[in-house]
Amino acid sequence: MKLFPTLLLLIFSLPLLGGEYPDISVKDLQSAISKGKVAVIDVNGAKSYSRGHIPSAIDFSSQGKKLSSLLPKDKNSLVVSYCGGPGCSAYKRGADAAAKLGYKNIKHLSAGISGWKRSGAKVAKE
Repeated sequence: MKLFPTLLLLIFSLPLLGGEYPDISVKDLQSAISKGKVAVIDVNGAKSYSRGHIPSAIDFSSQGKKLSSLLPKDKNSLVVSYCGGPGCSAYKRGADAAAKLGYKNIKHLSAGISGWKRSGAKVAKE
């Protein structure tokens, strides 16, 4: 029976240790972007970023070192990190970097850039 409390502790602490972040839908992210209420982090790399990214997204590969100056001052602001699509876990690099800076409202666009494009949402090329 001593094993049971240990298992419970492990189960409830896994999300904290694993760096998991709640998902946000393409529709909800579009709404937040249109209201100017989100900072978006693209972790797909410079080549992918130049081929097309979510409007207003920060290219983590080239801008990650100055992320603290690019994110909003308010640590409760919504920050969304994304990568290629479902099954891709690279988004955690951006999400973890924001968490390390003290941001508390971090989400993951699990649809990634592939889902964003499939939805017909606008793609920026800079």
